[in-house]
Amino acid sequence: MLVTFTSSTSGEIMMFAPIARQLLEILGKECSARGVITTEQLPEAIRRLRQAVREAAAPPAAEAAASAPADDDEAAEGQHVGLAQRAHPLIELLAWTREREGFILWQAAKDF
Repeated sequence: MLVTFTSSTSGEIMMFAPIARQLLEILGKECSARGVITTEQLPEAIRRLRQAVREAAAPPAAEAAASAPADDDEAAEGQHVGLAQRAHPLIELLAWTREREGFILWQAAKDF
């Protein structure tokens, strides 16, 4: 299932429901079929997502060394799309909308 995030001042982005759920939970929002991030909520939403990205990007040093691939072939096979890549489009949409004092609506086929 897809979830569409639409800005009142710019475009829209779409993402699969599991990723949208993860991001909305970071924002403290319910994963209902429709919802809103108001103009007043945008600064806090941006802050929360950026903080979550920073925390996810800083694995413990021992864990990072243990999981480092031995060569380039293994690196290509083991690439993982992390929270930063998933959250970036939404962060940009939120920031763009905040600059223009808008709001964000999301919509899905059903609660997710």
